Amino acid sequence: MLAARPYRDRFRRALGVGRGQRLVLLNSTWSPRSLLGDGDNDGDDSLPALLPRLMSELPADEYRVAAVLHPNIWHGHGPGQIRAWLDRARRCGLALIDPLEDWRQALVAADLVIGDHGSVTYYAAALGTPVLLGAAPLESLDPQAPIAGFIRTAPRLDTRSPLRGQVDTLIEDHTPQPGPPRFTSSVPGEAAARLRRVFYELMGAPEPPRPALLVPLPLPAPEPARRTAPLRVLTRLRAGAEVAVTRYTDTAREPDGAGEAHLAMHEDTRDPGQLDLADVIFRDSAPDDPRLGPPGRWAAEVLARHPHCALAAYVTGPASCVVRTRDGALLRLTAGAEADADPAAYASAVHAWLAAGRTRAALPADGLTVRTGSTVHHVVVTAEVDDAAPGNGTRQAPPATPPAGRSTAHAGGADAPRAGRRSPRTGS
Repeated sequence: MLAARPYRDRFRRALGVGRGQRLVLLNSTWSPRSLLGDGDNDGDDSLPALLPRLMSELPADEYRVAAVLHPNIWHGHGPGQIRAWLDRARRCGLALIDPLEDWRQALVAADLVIGDHGSVTYYAAALGTPVLLGAAPLESLDPQAPIAGFIRTAPRLDTRSPLRGQVDTLIEDHTPQPGPPRFTSSVPGEAAARLRRVFYELMGAPEPPRPALLVPLPLPAPEPARRTAPLRVLTRLRAGAEVAVTRYTDTAREPDGAGEAHLAMHEDTRDPGQLDLADVIFRDSAPDDPRLGPPGRWAAEVLARHPHCALAAYVTGPASCVVRTRDGALLRLTAGAEADADPAAYASAVHAWLAAGRTRAALPADGLTVRTGSTVHHVVVTAEVDDAAPGNGTRQAPPATPPAGRSTAHAGGADAPRAGRRSPRTGS
């Protein structure tokens, strides 16, 4: 892991961590008193209870959450049970890390680890990564063991207090403990040579003359965050052509801060009936996916099927999406050189722009600036060739007539969907 640290940014990109995002890694060892066990001895599994809160409180575009579970957890309970326990969190974007192949890469990439008394948590501390203990059973440890000393002094996660503040405070104020790196290895970087020497001595065989070399940690397969749970999106138009976007995966929670809220939903949501409440409906696939048809045609079908949706967005890749507005305009949103947010967030920014009474014509020629947290993303907006135009066998989406109780301030406008309304609270 020490040798792999120069490639940390590559591991982060592979795990879908963008600029300005913080990777929070949860780790549980194999024990009844672990983070996945009943750490407080109250019969409730700590990790399945903690994850929904964590996913709810952390803005989706400012944090990436991943979990690595001990191999015996997977073996003892079975993959189906693990995925069932963590299903809600996975639909909110949780990454489940391979416990045999990719846990070290995730550990190198992490900004903070929430763990227990397992070795992976201790390795995180040895790397200098901030650690919050979600479970800390001292009685399970030899009091003379180095990890026991670490458990006695490491900060605890307070599950009765807001989680985001604890995460941010520890990352910003963290001072690495000297014990974990010292007790993990007194000769960092020399383990391969020293261990090989000991092994050959134990076998009574001559050691090969060539250097002892380690196999480099491979790059994990790309794993972008995929969120099919409904998203409550808070937007605010700032000076110039800048839109601040904050997305939460808990639509029942009123987020803090000023701005207008709307509901964005993936087409593959677990409850398709909720799509009729969405302001923005999106999905992700290859632009030439034959199951869906061209992006513009898919978007026209979505708007026709859901007459109260203001904008449909087809995410065609990590840096682009095609959106159709309620008046039938087809636009391509393309991320600039440094932009790396979820393109669905760009679609929500365009919706906010139009819902505030701005027009497509008012979009600057050089595009929008989308802000997620403290990170800015430049997005170019261009007209797209309409693949659902009359004459090609696909009818365009008709204008919607807002029902009673929905805002009609812009119902007659060609460019602006409903403005200022707050989406109803809904589950996933």
